[in-house]
Amino acid sequence: MKALFAICAFSTASLVFAGDNTAVSSAHDHAVSPHGGLSKPTVAADIHVAKAVGANARSVAEISTKAAELKDKPVLVRGQVVKYTPEVMGKNWIHLQDGSGKAEDKSNDILVTTTAQAKIGDVLTFKGVVRTDKDFGAGYAYKVLVEDAIVQP
Repeated sequence: MKALFAICAFSTASLVFAGDNTAVSSAHDHAVSPHGGLSKPTVAADIHVAKAVGANARSVAEISTKAAELKDKPVLVRGQVVKYTPEVMGKNWIHLQDGSGKAEDKSNDILVTTTAQAKIGDVLTFKGVVRTDKDFGAGYAYKVLVEDAIVQP
């Protein structure tokens, strides 16, 4: 019985930490994060961040809408941090928005995994690899994300 409780407690904690609006399951859309606020990234209508410059530079919307074409390729993306969840599965989970895309089809927000730290409101440029159809278990599967990203100057 104790083992079952531990498994359930771990699964619930994992869902709260890693949850967001791109997850397949919507059962946890309104879960409260222990880091404050709702687990969904905010949709800020007034974000206008210039696109990154250089080889492989893409907007948030381009990565979202051209995921199949960009799969397993490096990209450079610049955006404002709208959600930051530290130290889950050995990574920091950052949602970026740059003002491109639409909330209705979720092309306005991209998840970036990194070891870099950030604060909500920071404008950062990341270089990472586009991954598609990534399933982390516990109902958290993503159509597109940028993994193993590093902050660029």
